[in-house]
Amino acid sequence: MKAKLLLLIGLISLSFPHFSIGQGLTGRAFYKTTSSIKIAMDSSQMAPEQMAEIQAQLKKQMEKEYILDFTQTESNWKLAPSLGGGPATASSGGMEIRIMEGGQDRLLYKNVASQEFVEEEDLMGKEFLVKDSLNTMDWELTGKTKQIGNYSCQEAKYSRIVDSKRFSTGMEEMETVKDTVSIVAWFTPQIPVSHGPNQYWGLPGLILEVQNEGSTIICEKIVLNPTEEPVAIVIPKKGKEVTREEYRAIADEQMQDMMKRYSGKPGEGNQFTIRIGN
Repeated sequence: MKAKLLLLIGLISLSFPHFSIGQGLTGRAFYKTTSSIKIAMDSSQMAPEQMAEIQAQLKKQMEKEYILDFTQTESNWKLAPSLGGGPATASSGGMEIRIMEGGQDRLLYKNVASQEFVEEEDLMGKEFLVKDSLNTMDWELTGKTKQIGNYSCQEAKYSRIVDSKRFSTGMEEMETVKDTVSIVAWFTPQIPVSHGPNQYWGLPGLILEVQNEGSTIICEKIVLNPTEEPVAIVIPKKGKEVTREEYRAIADEQMQDMMKRYSGKPGEGNQFTIRIGN
């Protein structure tokens, strides 16, 4: 019988301080995201080359393209309409793995003037509208520079300790472990807005690249003050309204249910470990 493993990756909001920005500037930036995932598996159940094959398949399927629309104070982040959603799947040696990226089709709205965000989330088929204040983070400017496309960029870094959830077959409850998340961002003062891809923002220039552990987001194209299709910011309205903490509690409960579904005694079938981080 083919063993099946379902992973749910939640996305947690990250937000940063507001800086002064150019008057009347609008834009549309196109980004590509790549992600890698590490899965721990009992070596007696799957050979290292089979696991490497699965992880390579997943990495390719998890490449996505997104669009960031922005004005002086507001922005929208969304999946490019030409790309479909659906889980990333991979199989080798009788094991099948599916990666469900929570909220990949969501619409994210940020307002750096009012210090708030609104985000659509889909969790196991249930729609939520997460509304809350933006968090603040202390970026450190390193002084390093590099060129991204036509833009001169500066490097900024931030590190923090987060709680991650981990469980594997044989465990009856999820275990909370501490992880250190290190974020590297490259921003360009040539576009003086305080926006960035996904949850990232708060530097004195548009963020064009983000490296966060095994994930990379990089800007491939920018259109300033577009005229053929002017920027029109939308505030999400779909879903049950919850705060950030309420949504996290609901997500933890879903993970507990998943754990019960896959729990078992060590030695029975394929063993696996799931770790949910920031």
